[in-house]
Amino acid sequence: MQFLRNIKSRHAHVNVGITPIPSLSFTQVKQKLNFERKTKGILMNKAQFIAALAPHFNDSKKEAAHAVDIVFDTITRAMARGEDVMINDFGKFKKVDRKARMGRNPFTGETIKIKASKKARFLPAKALKEVVAGDRKLAPAPKPEPKVVAKPAAKKAAPKKAAKKVAKKTAKKAPKKAAKKVVRKAAPKKAAKKVAKKKK
Repeated sequence: MQFLRNIKSRHAHVNVGITPIPSLSFTQVKQKLNFERKTKGILMNKAQFIAALAPHFNDSKKEAAHAVDIVFDTITRAMARGEDVMINDFGKFKKVDRKARMGRNPFTGETIKIKASKKARFLPAKALKEVVAGDRKLAPAPKPEPKVVAKPAAKKAAPKKAAKKVAKKTAKKAPKKAAKKVVRKAAPKKAAKKVAKKKK
């Protein structure tokens, strides 16, 4: 910045085409970097993380989200209790207690007292550092389990059983109906015999 100002003051009579660079605060720079990471696709959010896990749960995003929530909840609860969570070849999640100390305000230069605080910290494992640095090759990614397809034969067996039950019911009802018809036909003959006897 000072270098550009010096050039502009030395060559004030010459149009060198240098435009002043606006000064940005730390938070503005941080926001700009985060925006650039998101637009370049470097940042993976929770939804994308769940989508990457879904093939391992029969393409069910609901089950994948449930698994992710359980893992994060377990780590969070363990750290809240003051326990360290160590995952081999990945890293360690730990709770750090920071004591009260004296500090300096970066804007005013005034000495201030910083209160004691508790921070969450992640310490990457050696294997993770080596993979990120490119010194170690990753093993092949685990493949999702093959999908289980239901057999259609089991569904076809149900109608056959139902047909058998209907046939049995009709077979049982048929003799009863036939017996009723026989009784009805026999009744008029008996009445005719009784009338003949009375006439005699």
